[in-house]
Amino acid sequence: MFSLAQKTAVITGAGSGIGKAIALLFARQGAHVEVLDVNDAQASGVVKEIVDAGGSADWQRCDVGDRKNVQAVMAAIAARRPCIDILVNNAGIAHIGTAINTSEEDMDRLYRINIKGLHHCTQAVLPPMIEKGGGVVLNLCSIAAMMGLSDRFAYSMTKGAVLMMTYSIAKDFIGQGIRCNCICPARVHTPFVDGFIAKTYPGREEEMFAQLSAAQPIGRMARPEEIAALALYLCSDEASFVTGSAYPIDGGAVNLR
Repeated sequence: MFSLAQKTAVITGAGSGIGKAIALLFARQGAHVEVLDVNDAQASGVVKEIVDAGGSADWQRCDVGDRKNVQAVMAAIAARRPCIDILVNNAGIAHIGTAINTSEEDMDRLYRINIKGLHHCTQAVLPPMIEKGGGVVLNLCSIAAMMGLSDRFAYSMTKGAVLMMTYSIAKDFIGQGIRCNCICPARVHTPFVDGFIAKTYPGREEEMFAQLSAAQPIGRMARPEEIAALALYLCSDEASFVTGSAYPIDGGAVNLR
């Protein structure tokens, strides 16, 4: 079950965190993985890890907010692969702030990556997917699209957009064999979280990590590998009847608070 053999999966933001966990798992399940990231060292490191373990992968630098860059990257992948079967729109950036202290520059930066980036990548892969008879688009969303979170004004705006874009893609292309779903995690323990704690609470890292972990009803943060396992299911043939759905993976955060 859950084999991705003979499939090509493109994963944005795959150099670290959730994207890296998805890339490693998909490769273990037989997919050829295209690792896209703005960090060359991290992207190439993930590919090396995959290849050293006997998997198949390539990497390219990709700024998802740059439409021309995305088009060039996807064209290069199409030139060396028979087709793109799976697109995981994982690349994204976070922001902390309210409607008062969020600047115009903050709004533009989040819109460029989290919203336009998803559009650029999806728009580039849909025509060839449709031409070959179908494919899977999986978007990384957030519980911020499902509930009010403090100090997440701009970030929540972008994730609400991701949720609605997921529904729209699923609706518009269901007849062309495209499945589109999204995953809505709560807090996940990634290098970003560690960096945020170290920068914001110097000297209180251990205390704040425990506090942020306890904020989930289950009592801890998610692991990137747990998000990757759900991504694998949704991108596999075992989920062939699943489209237009949003999956919370949140340790009870939405419904058990």
